Amino acid sequence: MTGGTKRKKDARKALRAILPRVPFSDAEAILQSALAGHLRHLPPSIAVWQATTSHIRHVWTDYDTLLEDGYDRDAARFFVIDEMNTVLETWGSAKRVESEEGVD
Repeated sequence: MTGGTKRKKDARKALRAILPRVPFSDAEAILQSALAGHLRHLPPSIAVWQATTSHIRHVWTDYDTLLEDGYDRDAARFFVIDEMNTVLETWGSAKRVESEEGVD
């Protein structure tokens, strides 16, 4: 994970700081999301956090299944917070998702 634009370098640096033990495949997916156009207006560290929470929610939890089962977004997010925070802890993040956060 080297090279690229200043924004990409800053995003990589933020990713390493926020998630020091993230697996490479997840890191690459998070980085790509953080660099997507809809997050370009955010500072790299915030874009990485937004991309991280979204990635974990959709890849590492039952969030999408809960939505398919008829739960609304807020309820589904509430039910996956503990799973998300477990992944964040495993990846070495000191930061956690709280119930009032509405990120995606």
